[in-house]
Amino acid sequence: MTAPASTPQMESGLVYVVDDDAAIRTALDSLLRSLGLRVQVFARVADFLARDAAEPGPTCLVLDVRLPDINGLDLLHAASRTGGHPLPPTIMITGHGDIPMSVRAMKAGAVEFLSKPFREGDLLRAINEALVRDRAEHHAREELTILRTRYASLTRREHEVLHAVVDGLLNKQIAAQLGMSEATVKQHRAQVMRKMGLSTLAMLVRSMERLIRSTDGLTGSVGTNSVQSGT
Repeated sequence: MTAPASTPQMESGLVYVVDDDAAIRTALDSLLRSLGLRVQVFARVADFLARDAAEPGPTCLVLDVRLPDINGLDLLHAASRTGGHPLPPTIMITGHGDIPMSVRAMKAGAVEFLSKPFREGDLLRAINEALVRDRAEHHAREELTILRTRYASLTRREHEVLHAVVDGLLNKQIAAQLGMSEATVKQHRAQVMRKMGLSTLAMLVRSMERLIRSTDGLTGSVGTNSVQSGT
């Protein structure tokens, strides 16, 4: 590593380092701790995967490619295909990199791909970006959990009215479709907005689009209702 001209302002968080080179582990541990970051270092992927993952705050992973038990790039690629994203935002490092390897790493979701010896400034910027990304993703997951919980709290009738509203139907059309008065439709709409914690139709539409795009959709959270069909 070469020293940076200036040290960037760092996001707080925990950095995992997986590298079989003891000198690299020691150097990174010392550097990152000097910047106020929490650090855990591992020589093998198996040791990293066996860690206590219940760590507070944002995390990221600095992962070597050539490791004694598992190829780091293979691990990243496998994690990206599961859809569950079990790895924190990852910076790949290697002393034997090439362009195809770099492309494969970036396609698998790596924040950055750095060849040894790398500049400290480049590594710190990548770590900062990874921590910022993990904090944002954690916040988004929390918001989605809240949204799913609120959606699941709606009654069957409220689900029906919600889907009709999102489909663009007017109150009188919803009333005719569901066999109720317009006044009752308005009451259900008001209840939907209150329970969902939303104040405008645009916010409701965006929230439903977000639920539909989520990995698990709304399966298991709405009983017999379906976002796609609204029934």
